[in-house]
Amino acid sequence: MGLKNDQGIVLRGFPFGEADRVVVILSPNHGKLRTVAKGVRKTKSRFGGRLEPFTHVDLVLYEGRNLDTITQVEIIEAFPALRSDLDRVLAAGTMVEAIDAVVQENESSLRPFLLLQRGLRTLESGAVHPDLLTAFLLGIADVVGIAPAFDHCAGCGRSDGLVRFSFGDGGVLCERDRTPGAVSLRDGLTDYLARIASASLDDLPEADPSLSGEAIGVTRRFLEYHLDRRLGTVVFDV
Repeated sequence: MGLKNDQGIVLRGFPFGEADRVVVILSPNHGKLRTVAKGVRKTKSRFGGRLEPFTHVDLVLYEGRNLDTITQVEIIEAFPALRSDLDRVLAAGTMVEAIDAVVQENESSLRPFLLLQRGLRTLESGAVHPDLLTAFLLGIADVVGIAPAFDHCAGCGRSDGLVRFSFGDGGVLCERDRTPGAVSLRDGLTDYLARIASASLDDLPEADPSLSGEAIGVTRRFLEYHLDRRLGTVVFDV
């Protein structure tokens, strides 16, 4: 046991004892960290305001048997503009909750960390794009190795005759490989999803209001199927 340095983005926290708080942090090096901030709920706490959700922080931790104790914390990025707008706060909450659902403890999580960092920086820079959350969830699918196929058959790899979409089989299917339960998506939706998936979070293509709602619905259902869990109270209609 001893002191160690780390950094990460605060995902959430909850009360612990009379004055302490457990703070869950996404570290790029160690995955999900469960730490305790002693006395943080007291009025005179010296770093309580630095441990709010979405904050990117630099930490000094004292290693404990069950929980590491935060002994020092400095803000790297606070994202103040994000916090001043309800839509952006809701979108950030969506990102954090979805990341929290896929990241494990004690494993390298650089790609999830960078994805969340890009998402928060995109929100900090402006209003919520209608397809930002769709793009973010597709990014999560890519990070964990389950990205859906949109431009080629998930069964045989051919790029023509793509008639159905299968959540279980990993994307679009041709007539030959279609399986029970594969669904027919609205014309243009798979191409729309493909464009979103290939774009940067801060440079998404122009949104199509007639397709955006279905795009997030398909993406959410796909991710929930492969994670075998619901994404809780995540808000998707910002």
